Amino acid sequence: MTIEALVARWGVAAVFAGAALEGEAAVTAGGLLAHQGLISLPGAMLAAALGSFLADQGWFAFGRRFRDHRWVVKIRARPAFQRAVALVERRPIGFIFAFRFLWGLRTVSPIAIGTTQVPLRLYAAVNFASAATWGVLFTSIGYLFGEAFEEVMGRLRHDARLWWLVGGLLAAGVLFGAWRWYQGRRS
Repeated sequence: MTIEALVARWGVAAVFAGAALEGEAAVTAGGLLAHQGLISLPGAMLAAALGSFLADQGWFAFGRRFRDHRWVVKIRARPAFQRAVALVERRPIGFIFAFRFLWGLRTVSPIAIGTTQVPLRLYAAVNFASAATWGVLFTSIGYLFGEAFEEVMGRLRHDARLWWLVGGLLAAGVLFGAWRWYQGRRS
């Protein structure tokens, strides 16, 4: 089942869960469905912001409470974790606001911040502002580009060659990602 189908079936609850678990694709799909009138735009924005905020608060609490647990110690060994901690120490407010917009740092960052001395109140306030901005931004992208997306999808329905092209590009992307992952594991 696709992200769009899940959001269409479960509405704003799927946007909430998608924002907490997956991220931009689910929230943008929520904006697309709001454009189609299947869910409300303000509801999708609120669900996206709350899902992101609560998930990141949970990861922060996990990092704070279990900083010496073997799972967190294992995560600390990752280069992304080290980059996140270095950025938090240099610019805590800026990094807390920006991490959800930085690819590759979204999941590990709240845990990393939780292991630092950043106060809970500061983290919660900046995290809330960032989650609200992120939720509104990505839901709006889906909403505003909904018409263009529908036009492209309409073209794809009628032209099998485009489907082969899209499938080939996706397969190439998956193969490239697998190759990069394999290279990273070897080194």
